[in-house]
Amino acid sequence: MAETIDAVIDTIAAAITKGDTVKLVGFGSFSPGSRAARVGPNPATGAEIQIPAAKTVKFTAGKAVNSV
Repeated sequence: MAETIDAVIDTIAAAITKGDTVKLVGFGSFSPGSRAARVGPNPATGAEIQIPAAKTVKFTAGKAVNSV
């Protein structure tokens, strides 16, 4: 069973990397996103640092998940 779950996760990751959206009916959707570069605090010192832009994965829960 773990091999099946790993295969599904790998397939979703590959699709997101290509820029595709993956919809699992009744569960939700995974889609690529991005976060802009910004200035934020260094947690250790409190000094301002530049945080680079990053690619992210967005998850939107489906109706069946939201009703639980």
